[in-house]
Amino acid sequence: MARRAKETLKQAPAATLVIFGGTGDLARRLLVPAIAHLCGDGLIGDDLHIIGIGSREGNDEDLRAGFDEFAPKTECWQRLRGRITYLQGDFTRQQIFQDLKGKLYDQANVVFYLATPAQFFGPIVESLASAGLMEETEGTFRRVAVEKPFGHDLASARALNKQILAAVDESQVYRIDHFLGKETVQNIMVARFANPWIEAIWNNRYIDSVQITAAEAIDVGTRGAFYDATGALRDMVPNHLFQLMAMVGMEPPNELTADAIRTEKAKVLGAVREPTPAEAKADGVRGQYQGYRKTADVNPKSNVETYVALKLWVDTWRWAGVPFYLRTGKALKARDTEVVVTFKPVPLSLFRNTPVADLPPNRLVLQLQPNEGIDLDFMVKQPGPKMQAVPVALDFKYADRFEIGGRTGYETLLYDMLLGDQTLFQRADQIEAGWAAVQPFLDAWAKGKGKVETYKRGSVGPAGAAELLERDGREWHAIG
Repeated sequence: MARRAKETLKQAPAATLVIFGGTGDLARRLLVPAIAHLCGDGLIGDDLHIIGIGSREGNDEDLRAGFDEFAPKTECWQRLRGRITYLQGDFTRQQIFQDLKGKLYDQANVVFYLATPAQFFGPIVESLASAGLMEETEGTFRRVAVEKPFGHDLASARALNKQILAAVDESQVYRIDHFLGKETVQNIMVARFANPWIEAIWNNRYIDSVQITAAEAIDVGTRGAFYDATGALRDMVPNHLFQLMAMVGMEPPNELTADAIRTEKAKVLGAVREPTPAEAKADGVRGQYQGYRKTADVNPKSNVETYVALKLWVDTWRWAGVPFYLRTGKALKARDTEVVVTFKPVPLSLFRNTPVADLPPNRLVLQLQPNEGIDLDFMVKQPGPKMQAVPVALDFKYADRFEIGGRTGYETLLYDMLLGDQTLFQRADQIEAGWAAVQPFLDAWAKGKGKVETYKRGSVGPAGAAELLERDGREWHAIG
């Protein structure tokens, strides 16, 4: 979504942000610093309050001190700091919700943020509703933000949606995908729909293939227990990578409203072809970096993947015949998140029987992190008496033109939640369509089809990922 110019942005309404898991890393490192940045930008006022809920012993000052380490040292933070309070309790018991109700008795607008393990999402929403905390009156709102992972397969995602939507309305639910808070991700839509020449060639007549990469140089670290129960596919593909694929593949919405945009994205995810068991085995690659099994809280015999690469098809008129290659992994050569659109070769080579008979394809590279920008690769003649073509790039770097550093990526999402703009949040049908697209891979792997290859730390991943593209006469864009 194109962000409005800063000077036209309105201040968010008075509200209370209640963070379940308020003493955890997500709240300390990302959520509260993002709120502090919004305060500094003038997008929230002195009428925003924060209540952190946790099971640790402590008081208001203990919670504030925990936030101090990561919050910006500004006057605005000092003012906000004084409006942070702590509520100690066990959110698996009903008493905490009655205690919370007492603290919120005169608060009209409330956002409940579930920064908790996934197994608590459904029960917390049910308890909020049963305590009357999700009831809205005229001119007020009650909203709930749900972090990922939203389910661990199609059946569990459907069950969680059913559980939540039995307690609250879809309009009150904000399913978080923090990738969508990044300016460069939102810019995919602007690049497509604000530049007619791009949209004119954005189809199977001109595009050969699309690659979406989310590579991380870091390993699993201290998250062994979570990762060994999740794996790379569940952690990244049906949410982050599919949201990028939906932005690349969607049709122009009729208007820039949340429902119009989310409907077009849901159509893309719903059009992903369900692979047969044989295709799921052939078109999915799993890898595990060397040494993963020695990580704390990881099964010494674990076959969980820390790398996954998939080949998918989107069966729409625009994308028929264009393969989408997705990959993500830990402990790789470099941190690199990008979308690479490779265009088809010229229909007739005018340079045959010359040194430039085999021309590399034109590419449009949307670099999302790090070194955010856009590169367009194309061919020019090298100066000199011979007919020699060489690839060059037109490149744009955000850092050369805009100041986008120092943010957590949650600023936009929290601001939109306070305003009630659901554009950047996943709807129930998007969640379920994403899981439906990857379920055949999960089923095949559960039956032992699809071995887990090992790969070296600092490499580009397992050999099978390169072979996946080589079978089609293609190769991955270089990581880093």
